[in-house]
Order: sequence, then structure tokens, then C-alpha cells
Amino acid sequence: MPVPFTHLHVHTEYSLLDGSAKIKHLLARTKELGMNSLAITDHGVMYGVIDFYKAAKDMGIKPIIGCEVYLASRTRKDKEPIDARSNHLVLLAKNQTGYQNLIHMVSTAFTEGFYHKPRIDYELLENHHEGLIALGACLAGPVSRLLLEDQYEKAKEVALRLKDIFGEDNFYLELQDHGMKEQAKVNQLTLRLAEETGIALVVTNDVHYITEEDAHPHEVLLCIQTGKTMEDEDRMIYEGGQYFLKSPEEMEKLFPYAKEALLNTQKIAERCNVEFVFHELKLPVFDVPDGKTSEDFLRERCYEGLAKRYEPITQELKERMEYELGVIIQMGFVDYFLITGDFIKYAKEQGIPVGPGRGSAAGSLVAYALEITNIDPIRYQLLFERFLNPERVSMPDIDIDFCYERRQEVIDYVISKYGEDRVAQIVTFGTLAARGVIRDVGRAINMPYQEVDRIAKMIPNELKITIHKALEMNAELRDLYESQEEVKYLIDIARKLEGLPRHSSMHAAGVVISKAPVGEYVPLSASEGVVTTQFPMTTLEELGLLKMDFLGLRTLTVIDNAVKLVNKNHKIQLDIEKIDYDDKKVYELIASGATEGVFQLESAGMKSFMKELAPSSMEDIIAGISLYRPGPMDFIPKYVQGKRDKNSITYTHPSLEPILKNTYGCIVYQEQVMQIVRDLAGYSLGRSDLLRRAMGKKKTEVMNKERHIFLNGDGESIPGCIKKGIPKEIAEKIFDDMVDLQSMLLINLMLQHMLW
Repeated sequence: MPVPFTHLHVHTEYSLLDGSAKIKHLLARTKELGMNSLAITDHGVMYGVIDFYKAAKDMGIKPIIGCEVYLASRTRKDKEPIDARSNHLVLLAKNQTGYQNLIHMVSTAFTEGFYHKPRIDYELLENHHEGLIALGACLAGPVSRLLLEDQYEKAKEVALRLKDIFGEDNFYLELQDHGMKEQAKVNQLTLRLAEETGIALVVTNDVHYITEEDAHPHEVLLCIQTGKTMEDEDRMIYEGGQYFLKSPEEMEKLFPYAKEALLNTQKIAERCNVEFVFHELKLPVFDVPDGKTSEDFLRERCYEGLAKRYEPITQELKERMEYELGVIIQMGFVDYFLITGDFIKYAKEQGIPVGPGRGSAAGSLVAYALEITNIDPIRYQLLFERFLNPERVSMPDIDIDFCYERRQEVIDYVISKYGEDRVAQIVTFGTLAARGVIRDVGRAINMPYQEVDRIAKMIPNELKITIHKALEMNAELRDLYESQEEVKYLIDIARKLEGLPRHSSMHAAGVVISKAPVGEYVPLSASEGVVTTQFPMTTLEELGLLKMDFLGLRTLTVIDNAVKLVNKNHKIQLDIEKIDYDDKKVYELIASGATEGVFQLESAGMKSFMKELAPSSMEDIIAGISLYRPGPMDFIPKYVQGKRDKNSITYTHPSLEPILKNTYGCIVYQEQVMQIVRDLAGYSLGRSDLLRRAMGKKKTEVMNKERHIFLNGDGESIPGCIKKGIPKEIAEKIFDDMVDLQSMLLINLMLQHMLW
């Protein structure tokens, strides 16, 4: 039996262009080799720790959260040429205190210590070492580097200093063996140092890729990082090809003389027990007038807004308002709405153009009353459950458009109101996608540009395309791959690297606002004075943080400028929010196809469609925009025919008529899907929304189960279509139509997200 072993020095794909170990594959290999725990220690960052944690838990592997930090040669605030070289140090979190200290240091390394690399220093270690275990790191470690330079006494002094900082059992000297003569020298001196100082040893392998066969693609990745080619003699290289995830047997064979150091890996793993709590809200608190609760203040603001929006306020409106408020209060989102309403109010008071609302938030009467949106959810039969669903635990998502030129003013207001340390931009990652990775690898292996360009252009330009899928779709590409060795080499390397994060950047619209300083919840990075989170928006939401999308829309700027020019030149006071939506001349203009510069109606295809449709109401334009996309586009002839000839309208079943009457028998909107599921099968609206979302994902097992419930009910609260008198064949046809529509709508939403 091999000695129990845990890898404690591991670089994933989030050591950008330096690690090629994709998290899920890395963990799968860990399990395959019989190890039950693994650390993540990316260079200077913690981008991937939540993804790593979740995937490890799913696979039954204990995740150890850490980072290989850069330690400044002097202090983090010294930034002269002499400070360009920094030392490496591996830090592992034992507990929540350790995790907090780790994210504080990693954040400070960017916000205060960045010079070539994000750097910490001994001052930070002394003040924030609690809950952490430190390992001496590789040949670039503070002790190993001095040993390599024959400064034994100085190395001993540094080792004792680190031992003093972290404590007797919390600092270990690392032994590594990747087949390099320098490591053999350092290992011998490290053994001597450990004996003289009593500092414990630990064995690691500096993992940068998963298997030994991945060494060559990793070399190509390093060329992409450094702008070199594989033919450059001075290119960066990890000598020996041994930086992979070795088995416990391989590690024991390498270190037969260091059994205790091998055992220490497992002992350290057992001591590291960081746990994350998901979906626990960390929303900032909105200041309300003295003597009022947030709930009372929100209700008061909503009814004030309701009185402005509607005359009279009917019982139906009151019931809808109270229902929405009840859900918002129950789910803990009162402050979310108050905060959002406040900064939109500020924008409007400052004359900053704000969009009327987009997406599912338009279904909220509360949002309409607070003037967060400017679309009447009652008039357009929009459903609140598509926005906020008590049967689905998720953060509300309100995307807000602002004038492109003045968007930053609104963000600055939020920063001034809640505090600079409580507001941050959000990170996003560019990846080595199919076409791009072909080009990157082509440059790295010095393949002629024209040939690389020709191959890259054979990759279909479509969403989520992969090289594997392209080979299946494009016979010419497949023939080249099978017949030309150089092309096969290029594509095989590219497939290995495809999907790796290439770089980090600031999300175009995402901003996080938190209850306490953002850096207490997540690690931060900084670039050119702009602070960003190290976790992307989906991760932030899972951790219960408030994410807002402040979208800059040029069209709002154009409209605002047009209104100002009209008012100036014609001496009138035109208000774009109070214009007449029943102006026949406007619809005639749109129907003529003269829509150059009109948002969403200016493409050649849309102009042609508007001529064919001849819209006569805002509802026609809304439906037209919804239909003109892959999938729903198939319904265009039926919609146009229905508009022209009401007698041509048909319904798969009579019960669909009240739902689809306004769209001439066509399923156009996601709200209609929810209404069909509710009215025909007896779902609640909350449960209808869950089914709507499931349809878009089209997972076979899930869809088979949902199809059965839609047809036959669940034996409890849902009766199903058949019990409600709808024939099985018709119910199945309706279900299939909805699934097809939802799948296409999901693809379009993903495309829009990528564009933003």
C-alpha cells in the first residue's frame, strides 16, 4: 500500500496561460488515482476556488483552498527595478479565519502591492497569518532561492522567521523533484535545514497540467503566454516534463527517503476545513426614515407610485401589489428594490436617460410603481413569477439601461452612497475558444499564417462551437485533419488547450454592492485603479452578493440628443416618456421600411419584415421583434396571415385561444408558455416558471419527467392535461412546440449576454 498522499501545490486553468489543468478533469484524475483530497494554489489569484470547491464536493473529494502568493523582496510598497523579482509562498486556509486572511492578502497584493505581479510582504504575513498553513514553495520560494544561491545562513534565517510568523506546526519546507539538478541540490540542503531548525518537511509536485502527455501542449501554452514560438531557444519552459498530477505511488518512488514528509501531506489536508455557504444574502442596507422599517417604507413608496400610475386603483391592483410585496419580503429582497429605485430616481433627477426596462423585471408591478421600469405589466399581461419565483431560490435580476455617456455618473453615485469599499466592478474571463485557439497555437508552433487563417475560418461561426463539433460538421476540415500531419498536430494541440481562460477583464456592465466591504466576502483584483472582484457574476450571486447590471446603451443617448434638438429647434417641450403610442404616421413610416437608425428595426431583414407585417400598434412591433429570431421566426407567416385575416387563425386546442389570441395563435412569449402550463395542466405560476426554464435546457431525463407531469399530473397538486380533458396527442404537440420555442429563446438570450 502506498503512503496516503495529497497534492498541496496545484495550478489549475486559472493560473492564466500557465496552468492547463481544467478543474473538472483535474479532479476526475485525482479520484482515478485514489486520492481523496486536493488543493488549489493558483499563482497570485483565487479566481477558481469556488468552481474548484463545488466540483470537488460533487466528486467526493475534499477541497483545500489556497494560493501560491508572490512575496515582495522588500515591501509591497517598494516598486523600483530591484523589486521586480518576488518570491513564491504557498498559503493554505485551515478554517474560515484563514480564508478571510487569505482573501485579504490576495486582494491587498493587487490594490497595494502590484508591481509586475500582485505582491504581499512580511508585514501582511505577520498581521494576517492566523488560520493559515504556509509551504516553502518551489525553487522560487524565499528559502529555496537562497539555498540555490549558496546563502545557507540567510536561508536559515528566513526559514526561522517564517516559522516564527506562522507557528511551530504551520510552516513546512517543501521538497520537490521534477528531474532538475537544481532541485536535487536544494533538497539536500533543505533536509539539513529541517534537521537543524526542527521545521517539518512536506513533499509536493508543482502541478501545472494533468498527465505526462500534457507536457508538450503546456509548452505551447507558455509560448502563447510569452509571445514566443516553439523554435525560440530562449522561450520559457518547465524542464523535465514532470509537472503533472502524479500518483501516490509515483510520489513515494521519488521520495523513498522522506516518508514522514509524504505523510505530512495528508495530515495537512485533514487540518484544512474551509466551508462555503451559498445563497445567504449579503445585501447592503438601505437607510430609511427614522421610525420606519424597510418593509413599511417600501410599501409606502409602492402605493405612492401606484397612485401616479393608475386611476383608479382597483382591488385587482391592490391584490397584485400585496402578492408581490409578500414574495419580496419573504425572500429578503426589500433593500434590493429600495436601492435600485433610489439610484434610478437619482439618474432621472440628474437628467440621465434611463431605459424603460428589459427582461423579466418588466413583469413586476412593484418595479413599475417604483419607476424602476416604465412598462405596464398589467396592460401587457406580464407575469411576476418569471422575475421572482418563491419556488426557485435565485437573486432578482434587473438589467438597467443608462445613457452610454453618463452611465458612470450613476455608478459614482452608488459608490458615494454605499462606500468605495462596498462597491466593485465584476471580473469576466476571455477563453481560448475554437477559432482563437487555432490561431494562438498556429503562431506558437510557427505555422504559416495563411494556412492557420484558412483552417481557423473552417470553424463555423456559431455559438458554443468546439473544434470537435467543427470536425464533425465540416468535411473539408476533417479531410485536412486526417490527411495532413501538420494540420493534425495543430488541431490536436488546440483541442487540448481549447476552453482554457485566456485573460481576465472587467465585465462591461456588472457591479456588485455589498453590506460590508466587498473584500471581506471575495478576493479582489485591480487594474489601472479599477477594483474588480476575482469571482464572476454567477459565483457572486451564489454567494448571496447583490449584482447589478448598469448597461450603457447608445440608443438612449441618441434619443436624448434628438429630443433636445427638437425642443431647441421647434421651441416645444417634448417628453419622450409621454409621447403618443397611437400615432398612425409613425406606424406608416415603420411599415415603409424607413427605419435606419431605429433600435432593433434597422437591419435589412427587419426592414423587410416590417414591410410585410405592416404594424399598426406597439403590440405588433413587440411581437415582431420577439418573432424575428431563429426558432420563433418559423411562426412569422402564421402571425402575418392571422393579422391580415382573422378567419385564418387556428389553435391546436380551444383552451389556447384566450392565451394566444393577441398573437394570432402563435406562441411568441415566455409568459405565454407559463400561462399554457398553468391553464392546461394545472401548474402554479411558480412551478410553470420552473418548467419553462427546464424546457430551455432540454435535458432528456428531466424533460421526460416533465412531459409525464404535463400530460398526467404529479398525483398531488398538478392534475395534468389529460385529466383536464385535453387529448394526449394534442397535449404532446403543445409540449413539443413549447420546448422548441424555449430552446431557441435560451440560445438567443445567451447570444445577447455574450454581446453585453
